[in-house]
Amino acid sequence: MGLLAVGTPLAWPEAKQKADHVRQWGIEQLLAIWRRAKGKERDALLWGDEIEYLVVAYDDKHRKVKLSLRQADILEALAKDEDLCKQGGCVPDLQIVAKKGDTLPVFHPEFGRFMLEATPGKPWGIGFKDLLDVEPNMKWRRAIAKDHMEPNEYPITLTTFPRLGAKDHSLIPDFPPSGDKLRSQFLPDEIANPHIRFPTLAANIRSRRGRKVEINVPVFKDQRTPVPFKDPTVNYDLHKWPEDDDVRNGAAKDDHIYMDAMAFGMGSCCLQITFQAKNITEGRRLYDQLSPLGPIMLALTAATPIYKGFLADTDVRWNQISRAVDDRTLEELGEKPLKNDRWQIPKSRYASNSTYISQDPRLRKEYMDPGLVVDQDLKQRLMDGGMDALLATHFAHLFIRDPLVIFAEDLEELDLNRTDHFENLQSTNWQHMRFKPPPHDKDTGWRVEFRSMEIQITDFENAAFAIFIVLITRAILSFDLNFYIPIVRTTENMETAHVRNAVLDQKFYFRKNPFPSRPSKSNVTNETSGSTTPAQASRPTTPVGPIEDEYALMTIDEIINGQANGFPGLIPLVESYLNSVNVDVETRCGLARYLDLIQKRASGRLWTGAKWIRDFVRGHADYQQDSVVSQGICYDLVKAVSDITQNEGKNGGVGEEMFHIGRVTRPIGTAHA
Repeated sequence: MGLLAVGTPLAWPEAKQKADHVRQWGIEQLLAIWRRAKGKERDALLWGDEIEYLVVAYDDKHRKVKLSLRQADILEALAKDEDLCKQGGCVPDLQIVAKKGDTLPVFHPEFGRFMLEATPGKPWGIGFKDLLDVEPNMKWRRAIAKDHMEPNEYPITLTTFPRLGAKDHSLIPDFPPSGDKLRSQFLPDEIANPHIRFPTLAANIRSRRGRKVEINVPVFKDQRTPVPFKDPTVNYDLHKWPEDDDVRNGAAKDDHIYMDAMAFGMGSCCLQITFQAKNITEGRRLYDQLSPLGPIMLALTAATPIYKGFLADTDVRWNQISRAVDDRTLEELGEKPLKNDRWQIPKSRYASNSTYISQDPRLRKEYMDPGLVVDQDLKQRLMDGGMDALLATHFAHLFIRDPLVIFAEDLEELDLNRTDHFENLQSTNWQHMRFKPPPHDKDTGWRVEFRSMEIQITDFENAAFAIFIVLITRAILSFDLNFYIPIVRTTENMETAHVRNAVLDQKFYFRKNPFPSRPSKSNVTNETSGSTTPAQASRPTTPVGPIEDEYALMTIDEIINGQANGFPGLIPLVESYLNSVNVDVETRCGLARYLDLIQKRASGRLWTGAKWIRDFVRGHADYQQDSVVSQGICYDLVKAVSDITQNEGKNGGVGEEMFHIGRVTRPIGTAHA
């Protein structure tokens, strides 16, 4: 969740006039952070996860399920229950027991009034036993949240609600669509968190671009899907707002599911992991090396095959959120000649990374984005203030955007002990990696946030992916791994990750040899091929030769599990790292459960959430092979999801609970026998 400040927000025409003011003050605040924190050393190696929930309300009598807009009530109930498990205890009836002394999790508001975000009460340490506490803590968070809801409500971890924006409405309480802020045909303004930041953000994105956001997702074409498919929920005769002309001007494309509001993107849930590095050098290194993994983990966690009551022909959420907050004008999109705007901008402000920032000698200029847009004046100011050109380029690229929410009170005086103007831009650049400077008033170090993963149905799965990424960072640092590929290839990979069943059917660009170019004292064993490969070098050298020789197209299975005579595989690299450190047998066996899930998901032995959901719908007795996810199907699907999470771990199963709806009878994520 972004910056939550209080004040008098400026409407877009006035905010536009103050944009340069905010950018310049933001750069000065960044330089103040830089001067204060650039030399911070030996910060603890900590990390944290963020889980986002959809709060659903069941009407079992009528077999309906809707999104509950009671976020504020639930958060208030949580806040009032200050003594909950303070000294260790349990949530009634759910048998999720906290260890004595556990710190209570923290619950946060999110964009949608039907959403909750939960984080651990304190950061996780780097100890291996800490990793085994992640899953119980996630279960505890869900149990605490449920215990503060109505009996018919439940916190599920689906990426999107299957019928959000459908004609029969999917909210409780219900409100009519087409309010002043969103001006959506399908969703009411009341769907957004009432904090002034959120409706202002939505309204200013719409005002800045000069029309509503335009989200078109390819529909999945089944046997009886109309050809061409014309979204039947679109009203072409609506004349309430000027933006209602959008659909008459071609905004809704044939063979696509059409959506028109920020809430369709920012109402999505995800799993995000933040790492604190020991210093800025390590943070910059992790930012770069994790960046090429973003699309891989997006495809591996795919869980979004339904939008607005229709099966989509894509599996992940990323581009839909990107379009939901895309504030670019027609000039910035290149659809009109530049006249009023400064430059054409290739990507939405919610997009894959466009920069590398590490001062690693292995970083070649050929890896950089040739189309990168940078505010050269702001870059020069950062360099004049002592920042190196590489990092200055990164922030000067982020600052090509306009600040979207400006509070009048914040323009009265520049306070270099605050970060509000800097965060105004930083927090509304939603890239798949985020480099986070230390806040001024906290003993916090340089951090890196990994943002691409989809939320998973079960706590076991979410814990597995969180733990896997943590172990990857340890392997990167321990073995000095090099995953650099050209940024344009990572951008292509992000698009590939959207393809239906990309985890099995597509190939992704990935570096062939991740090891340092010089031999070292220790070796890492490629457990796939059995060969021994250099693992660590104190002074890596700059690669030479054509960059095209450094990477190749690989399947997700090859990237995760390795090739017989090529890339060693991320799981074998993690296993080799665990072999190199002192891990007790019990902990190692516990970690193996999570790594096994990753291996099987990559190989296809376990399905992605997207494939399981799609199969559930297509196998439902009510499904008409026409791509429509009816209210009854939606009810059974969401009910099955909540049943799985409530029964998770019972009868010896972990994350693979059996259930029966219609003809579907198999473990979650598993293929047909």
